[in-house]
This record gives sequence, C-alpha cells and structure tokens, in this order.
Amino acid sequence: MFHKEGFNLIILFFILVATDVIMLEVLFDDSSSLKSILQIFSLIIFVFILWFFRNPKRNIIKNPELILSPADGKVIAIKEVDELEYFNDKKIQISIFLSPLDIHVNRYPVSGEILYSKYHKGEYLVAWHPKSSDKNERTTVVIKNKKFGEVMYRQIAGAVARRIVNYAKVSSNVEQGDDSGFIKFGSRVDLFLSKDLNLKIKVGDKVKGGLSIIA
Repeated sequence: MFHKEGFNLIILFFILVATDVIMLEVLFDDSSSLKSILQIFSLIIFVFILWFFRNPKRNIIKNPELILSPADGKVIAIKEVDELEYFNDKKIQISIFLSPLDIHVNRYPVSGEILYSKYHKGEYLVAWHPKSSDKNERTTVVIKNKKFGEVMYRQIAGAVARRIVNYAKVSSNVEQGDDSGFIKFGSRVDLFLSKDLNLKIKVGDKVKGGLSIIA
C-alpha cells in the first residue's frame, strides 16, 4: 500500500524507467554490459521510490492517557527550550529524525481541536542540525487536547526534502494516530510538550508513528 502523496511520482518514475529500458534495448546490443548496468540502476531508483512512499496499515490503539509518536524515526534530541513561535514559554522539545528509509507518514500524537497551523519558508539545513527546527522550511501545528492541554508538533524539511504536506486545518477536530501529513525524503518532526510530563523515550530510541508512546 502506498501513500497518496506518492501516486503522481510513482507513475512518473514508472514511465521514465519503462522508457529508459526500452531505449537502451534499441541503442545497445544484447551483450552490452553497460546496457544492463543502466537498466538495473533505473530499476533500483524505481524500487526506492516505491519503498519510500510505502504506507502499511497499522493497528493504532487510541489512548487519551498517552501521547503517541507523530512519526517513524530515531529520537535525536530531548531538551528544554524557549518555544517562541506560539507558547512564548519553556517546553520540552523531542526531535525525531526520519531517514530516507523510514516511513514518512506523519500522524497526530493526540486527539483534539487544531488551534494553530502555519507554514514557514526556510532553509534546507540537514534535518539533525540543532537550528533546523527554527531555520528550515517547516509547518507548526498546535492541538488542544482535554488531558494534555496544548500539544505542538513541527514538520521540518531536511537537506533532501523539498515539500511538506500538512493536513491540519484550524478549528477542525482530529483523532490520535490519523494521518496528519507527509514530508518527502529526509526530514524531522519535533514535539513540544509540558515539562511536567512523564517521558517514555530517550535519545537514541527508534519510534514508530501512532504506535510508540512518547509521554
């Protein structure tokens, strides 16, 4: 199963690869090793595109007592920061790095009402850079949740990513674990939480969107 954000790119690459394979058959004789190498390379790229946009079904159990991971990836930072875009207060920032091999579907960490959703143009620093949360292309979303209050997450484009898809609309109600968007290729998602929460992850942990417990 593939994510809808990848359908056009998958079709485009299928056409390009099919054209490439056919043209190489015409231009080279059957014994050409160069022809085989180029055809295999084209197929590898197509397989990578299919792999990147995969969207396997998950049995997500909604739990109002928990904050779930908004993305698949590796926890690369947990630190106290001054969050100045929305809260103007100190928050705990949890950063999850998504490599090109991770599933890039983003999910709502809690259920609630969308209070804030804003896109920011920016740079394309590598996603693990400490300043990427404030400098890179990004979207910031705040959800009002009955138990945890206002929970913020931020989708951040990396050095390779060039497009963030955000489904969160202000005043809409969303469900924990549902699809909240997509970031194409290497990227990062940051969570901003209250300091008094009991965190269930540590730096270096691998997490899965909608399944792993953050707090």
